[in-house]
Amino acid sequence: QVQLVESGGGLVQAGGSLRLSCAASGRTFGYSAMGWFRQAPGKERQFVGYINWSVGSTYYADSVKGRFTISRDNAKNTVYLQMSSLKPEDTAVYYCARNYGGTWPPTRTSEYDYWGQGTQVTVSI
Repeated sequence: QVQLVESGGGLVQAGGSLRLSCAASGRTFGYSAMGWFRQAPGKERQFVGYINWSVGSTYYADSVKGRFTISRDNAKNTVYLQMSSLKPEDTAVYYCARNYGGTWPPTRTSEYDYWGQGTQVTVSI
């Protein structure tokens, strides 16, 4: 069993930065690839980025590439999403999730089994 809890969301002006955290419990966290998704009102949940469990390789959606960075600290059972140069269109609820699917690219929600409750990010003009 894995439990995920996101934190760090809030209100920020366009061009600003935020760092989200995803704290995980469960013995298998260190061997789990993790992903970040987001969902804006009235829209489908959208892939943001992914990090694998071993060497920390990452993969990002084109919309956030160069602005967002995912990292992890396995000793703390935590995954981070550093967001910079934020835009109003980044406004959404952000979720972390555990990847189990093993397919590539790791962008489908069906490839993730455990999800956090989400944290709201609002970017104002």
